[in-house]
This record gives sequence, C-alpha cells and structure tokens, in this order.
Amino acid sequence: MTRFKAIVNRVVKELLRDKRTLALMLIAPIIILALMNVVFNSNSEAHIKIGYNSTVPSEIIDSLSSDKVKVKKYNGQENIKQTMSDDDLDAFITLEGSTFKIIYENEDPSISTQTKAIFNSTLMENQLKELTAEVQKFAVQTGQTLPIEAFSIKESYVYGNKDSTFFDKILPILIGFFVFFFVFLVSGIALLKERTADTLERLLATPVKRSEIIFGYLAGYGLFAILQTLIIIFYSIFLLNLEIAGSLGWVLITNLLLALVALSMGLFVSTFAHSEFQMVQFIPLIIIPQIFFSGLIPLDTMADWVKTVSYIFPLSYAANTLSAVMIKGQGFSYIWPDLAILALFGIVFTFLNIVGLKKYRKV
Repeated sequence: MTRFKAIVNRVVKELLRDKRTLALMLIAPIIILALMNVVFNSNSEAHIKIGYNSTVPSEIIDSLSSDKVKVKKYNGQENIKQTMSDDDLDAFITLEGSTFKIIYENEDPSISTQTKAIFNSTLMENQLKELTAEVQKFAVQTGQTLPIEAFSIKESYVYGNKDSTFFDKILPILIGFFVFFFVFLVSGIALLKERTADTLERLLATPVKRSEIIFGYLAGYGLFAILQTLIIIFYSIFLLNLEIAGSLGWVLITNLLLALVALSMGLFVSTFAHSEFQMVQFIPLIIIPQIFFSGLIPLDTMADWVKTVSYIFPLSYAANTLSAVMIKGQGFSYIWPDLAILALFGIVFTFLNIVGLKKYRKV
C-alpha cells in the first residue's frame, strides 16, 4: 500500500509540474466542446434550392415551397447547368409533355436524395382531383388529353450519377486531411527528435545559415511527404475506385502544396514542444478544428459568421480545391485563389520557422 501511494504521489507531482499537460487535460476538452457547440448549434436553416421554368404547373411549385425548400422561377431557355452553378441550385425542374425532367447538381448526394423524396412526395400528393383542371390545361396545349397519372420523371446529374454516395463527396476532403495530419505529426516529431538528441544544436554550431537549415529540412522531409501523398492518392484512385472529374495533375499539386504547408506548420509547432508527448498535445488545438471547417460537416448549414472561421485553416482551402477538381471537374481558373492562399500559408510558416531558430542561435 505504501508503494502504491508513492507511485500515485509521483504521478500527481509530475502532472502538477507539467503545466502544459495539465492545461491540455483541463482546458482543451472545454475548447473542443465549445467549438462543437458553435458548429452544430449556430446553424443557419439548411435550404434545398430548386429552380424551375414556366412549364411546371404552379400547384406543384406551391406544394414544393416550404421553410426547407426555396424555389426560383426562370424564364426562357437558359443554360440550365450554368444557371445552377451561378445561383447555387440543388435541382432544376422542367416539364416536357408528360415528363418532368429534373437535373440534380449532386455535389452532395444526400441533398439529391432529399430532393428526390420531396418531389416524388409532392407529385403523389398532387395527383388529386383539384389538380385535374390545371393538368388538362397543360395537356390541351399539346392537343391531347393527358391524365395526371401519365406523368413520369426523367433524372440527370450535373456531377456524378445516381449511384453517387456521401462518401464520394467527403473522400477528396479525407485525402487532404490525411495528407495534412500525418505530414504535420511526423515532421513535427522528427524535428523534435533532432532537438532532443542535440543534433540541431550541433548543426547550429556550424556556419550554416538558419534559412539553409529550414529549407534543408523542408526539402528532406518534403520528399517523404510527396511519397506519402502519391500513395494516398493512387490508393484512392485504383483501389477505392475514386473517379476524378478534373485533372489528376491539379489533385497532385493541391495535395503537395498542402503537404508542404503541413510540413512547415509541423516544424514551427515543434519549437514549442519539449517531448513527443507535448507534440501530440497540439493535435486537439490544430488538427481537430480543421475537421469541423474542412467541409466534412457541410458549411452551408452553418451561420455565416461561423463559416468565416474556416478562412484561417489551410485545410479548408485544400478541401475546396480538391472537391472542385475531383467532383466538379473545374480547372485552374476556378481553383487558383485557393492554391495561392495555400502557397501563402507555406511561405508564412517557413519564414516563422527561420525566425523561430533565433531562440537556439542568434546568428
């Protein structure tokens, strides 16, 4: 019993001396829970946005419109897919003869599924006697008598197909997340081991410049970051059968930029840690918040002021770019602002790393 008390006393004293670990255990969960509360309870009302033209009976549209479904009428023969992209529509409905033609954006297959269910339910509800006169009016314009039961639905998709799943939406984001997470962790711990083993101290004793040290570490660890990135991407493509609508080259460039950002951030954060355990302690503060704002949780369901927080996280820009390329097939003209911001993150943290070495050497 005495030995047991001695061990407990030793552990307690060590934790009390390690203020950072103690703060992490007591404060970090509160921060994460507060962040989750903000993300999940600050939601703006999620709306399904549906466009339609004048051929669709007004009764159908009136039945569709609700607190959760917003509808907008378009006149003329617009380029429907371009209109959907410009106005961020989830679906567009037209009526040709006895066929409702519905185009789903399908960037998020779960929203397409909800839209299908809502429209099918609405169409069934409107197969009632009070709609017969309106339906016959549309039928008379074509010179034929058309019973309401003759309506059919033809579906098409801007992105993906009817077999697309929610995993198809989040897989590009997951690829970016795993690239960022493992590169950040490995690079930070690797440099930390250099410091704790006094390798960095001996290196700093030579005439080598601080910038040369940082660029050397970035290049050296960067080679393995590139290898890891290639493995993740090609595994997803060839074994998980991931389809890429756009250029594979932009997928590689985006992930490589993200890996370099993670590498520079990992090196920078490691300067504040004194052991591998303390390096791991930064995960709740740096990695977990990025999950919330990367797009794994739909940003459209969040309040505008909450979405603004995502701008400070590099993973959100990478996720936006990867989704644009892999799901929508978009190119450089659309993704270049996000790529530029990722590059800026890398430059800033590289500069901070060079400055940070001053605490170990003044020249």
